[in-house]
Amino acid sequence: MADLSNFPITAKWPAKNPDVLQLYSLPTPNGVKVSIMLEEIGLPYEAHSINIGANETWTPEFLSLNPNGKIPAILDPHGPDGKPFALFESGAILVYLAEKSGKFLPADPVLKYETMQWVFFQMAAIGPMFGQLGYFHKFAGKEIEDKRPLKRYTDESARLLGVLDQRLATHAYLMGEGYTIADIAILGWVRNLVGFYGAGELVGYERFKNVQRWLEDCLKRPAVERGLHIPARG
Repeated sequence: MADLSNFPITAKWPAKNPDVLQLYSLPTPNGVKVSIMLEEIGLPYEAHSINIGANETWTPEFLSLNPNGKIPAILDPHGPDGKPFALFESGAILVYLAEKSGKFLPADPVLKYETMQWVFFQMAAIGPMFGQLGYFHKFAGKEIEDKRPLKRYTDESARLLGVLDQRLATHAYLMGEGYTIADIAILGWVRNLVGFYGAGELVGYERFKNVQRWLEDCLKRPAVERGLHIPARG
């Protein structure tokens, strides 16, 4: 039985089974990347719901695992050297789980780095831009009289959808016929943009037929359907 007692986060969110991977998350666009990946690869895990509305990511226990105070984060009792290993940042976790399982990241070096470039594209562009659009369109930012920030993030989000649409015009998935961590990284953000944020009309989502087809295909995957609701909100 793995000993996780050196990790303070397990005092606040105890592991029922310390021998399986521990996920600390919430079904947000970043959080579902990891739950979907775990469902896809079939690795046993235990999900802990982190209440970001109650600022649980800023508790000492959570900060001991991720000093940036963001979900998701994981604690793998059987890390690369056989010892417990903690990791934060959703993109890094996707790469780690892909290499641990040997799934959804091509072994060929060229294809591997091409896949990772699309993961980083999500981390550097889609996530920040879509997130800011959500703030200025749905949340507190919508009360700001100056609409230039909203226009800025709307225009940039539409441009990024265009980049995806062009790629998907000749690729079933972002890397071709094979579904990879690149698709897992991005699908939740596109779904959130047109769903939870309600910004589909704002960005002209109807124009991006290839993105629509791709998202529909991704959402049909059973592991995606499950992962989108893990962990259950408390």
